[in-house]
Amino acid sequence: MTTDTPARLLQLLSLLQTPREWPGGELADRLGVSRRTVRRDIDRLRELGYPVQASKGADGGYRLVAGKAMPPLVLDDEEAVAIAVGLRAGAGHALEGVDEASVRALAKLEQVLPSRLRHRVSTLQAATTPLTSGDGASISPETLTVMASTVAGRERLRFAYRAGDGTASHRVTEPYRLVSTGRRWYLVAYDLDRADWRTFRVDRVSDPFATGARFTPRELPTGSAAEFLRRSMRGLHESYVFAATFAAPADRLPSWLGSPEPLGATHCRVSATTDDAPRWLAVKLAMLGHEFTVHEPEELKDAIRELAGRLTRAVTEPS
Repeated sequence: MTTDTPARLLQLLSLLQTPREWPGGELADRLGVSRRTVRRDIDRLRELGYPVQASKGADGGYRLVAGKAMPPLVLDDEEAVAIAVGLRAGAGHALEGVDEASVRALAKLEQVLPSRLRHRVSTLQAATTPLTSGDGASISPETLTVMASTVAGRERLRFAYRAGDGTASHRVTEPYRLVSTGRRWYLVAYDLDRADWRTFRVDRVSDPFATGARFTPRELPTGSAAEFLRRSMRGLHESYVFAATFAAPADRLPSWLGSPEPLGATHCRVSATTDDAPRWLAVKLAMLGHEFTVHEPEELKDAIRELAGRLTRAVTEPS
């Protein structure tokens, strides 16, 4: 019998978060209390914001349903480890679909993980290698979680940075947003020493440190961090527009190609911005498994001709 009310409420909540309906009698047996106590505890959970639905009947039943807001979840050890490992894998490799909200969730979860569970998460992550595309660099999840916490807390962030040409520097910033391109993570931030907005590749960041100094967010020059990143990458000549027609319906192409324009039921046209090197984009397009015609740029056409020649030579017997 659980005599401690808070502990009993947590145990009851853990049971209710299992996707099933619990008869009142079974809950009473599990908790070692009377059905009347179960009803009182259910009322307490409702007061705390948990949407517990009761069903009528001889014994009656209780289950959690979707509510207007997201109340706190109670996770057991295995569930917490599984979620943390999944979030770490996605965050550390800038996987498609993993955005800043995922990293914030990871930061919150790891903040409250007991050391024994944090060790299990690190061990499991070290033993797994996700299959990622491209040359997207692996990033320490700890780096991302520090950065995400400063974004959420509006706290100045200090870090060491290595530019593309190898130049090292130290930056003090007001972090605005983390943006994932599907291959890399970028930080959009206001650089205090340079008195201007900047974008930083997170895989080039080291020793991030939350200073504790709060700040009032400045207004970004563009409408969104993603748009600011796109413009910044164009200015650095790291991105370019390519256009191609595919012999495939628009919904058969991956999301990294943007929003294809349907051309009837069996074809579509793509015009997208990428920072992939032409040689690597040629490989990615060839791996899609659909016939396609590239319209621009010429550099991409040349890369495809070179790739085609190399592949042809690889299967041609020497004379």
